[in-house]
Amino acid sequence: MTNAIFVHHSDSTRYQFGEQHPFSPFRIALTLDLLHAAGALQQDQMNSPSTMADEELLALVHRADYINTVKQLSLESPAQEAAAAAGKYGLDTEDTPFFPGMHNAAATITAGSVHAAELVMSGQAVHAYHMAGGLHHAFPDRGAGFCVYNDAAVAIEYIRQNYGARVLYIDTDVHHGDGVQWSFYHDPDVCTYSIHETGKFLFPGTGFVHEKGADTGYGACYNIPMEPYTEDDSWLECFRSSVTKIAEAFKPDIIVSQHGCDAHAYDPLSHIHCSMRIYQEMPMIIHELAHKHTEGRWVALGGGGYDWWRVVPRAWSLVWLTMTDHPIVDRLIRHEDVPLPQAWLDKWSASSPDPLPASWLDDRSQLLPIPRRAEIESKNRQTVAIAIQDL
Repeated sequence: MTNAIFVHHSDSTRYQFGEQHPFSPFRIALTLDLLHAAGALQQDQMNSPSTMADEELLALVHRADYINTVKQLSLESPAQEAAAAAGKYGLDTEDTPFFPGMHNAAATITAGSVHAAELVMSGQAVHAYHMAGGLHHAFPDRGAGFCVYNDAAVAIEYIRQNYGARVLYIDTDVHHGDGVQWSFYHDPDVCTYSIHETGKFLFPGTGFVHEKGADTGYGACYNIPMEPYTEDDSWLECFRSSVTKIAEAFKPDIIVSQHGCDAHAYDPLSHIHCSMRIYQEMPMIIHELAHKHTEGRWVALGGGGYDWWRVVPRAWSLVWLTMTDHPIVDRLIRHEDVPLPQAWLDKWSASSPDPLPASWLDDRSQLLPIPRRAEIESKNRQTVAIAIQDL
């Protein structure tokens, strides 16, 4: 059995809403380049799905009329009738506009996440990482928040139907993982957990502590909405204290995690004030939980993250470095200042609109302190206490 497999298909980079859109596949290219420059990703560690997800696989979560509309809107010149229906299916907004080739690209991403799940559940790998995945805002009948097909939900349902395994879904994106939550809101065998900036101020406006699941699924849904301008210490305290207890109580067979990295202070689409430290420590915590509760079974996906240059490549790379027990992680744990590969910096520095960081972790003295820190930390602790009070 292989310890970890990196799942990637080149066609997933065709998932692009436009050159100026924040959800850019360029983030994947930068991260792959960083991993290669660090000597952390070898060809024999990589694997690819053989085909894109077919309609039967997509239909595990998505409605047939929605899939058909996505296919029609993916043509170079969609029929007038299909274009007129785009609004009904959430595909005519600035966030999620339809584009040529949309179905194939989104179905390829979905296939990658299902492939990662199959590699782990079949015993071919202990861990699998599909960095292009994590499109957690798509619903069965509509797209939203840069997401067309919900690859995470499809992969989870695939696991449920083919292996009957209990799935703990951990979402660390700064935006609430709403599409996955509502897909399994009634399912007692899928526990959804999301830590995010409170929906009082940020898209999608959901993810409050009272959202606990429904019917037999009540008690298998947990939300940890953080106050704006939360910093590292509070974010990590809340994450570790809550997700550890939830995993202990739920007793999953596999963990599926989403690693949006948009809670960083540099991210332009949120108001959280964390550093790269949380993206070093959260994968470590999830890794520990997997080996404690699931015999190591862990599928990790990408997600949001809109500072393409300074944040995403490091954050997404750290997931893989953690999965593979790379020596860089040990050095970071020892609080060493580990430099980024000079070859990567030399290649991309001239293109970046901001100076690239020299090290894997941030110099936190460069981040302005938040004057309301004590108040924010107190509110966050109260939120966690309410969220997990039944455990």
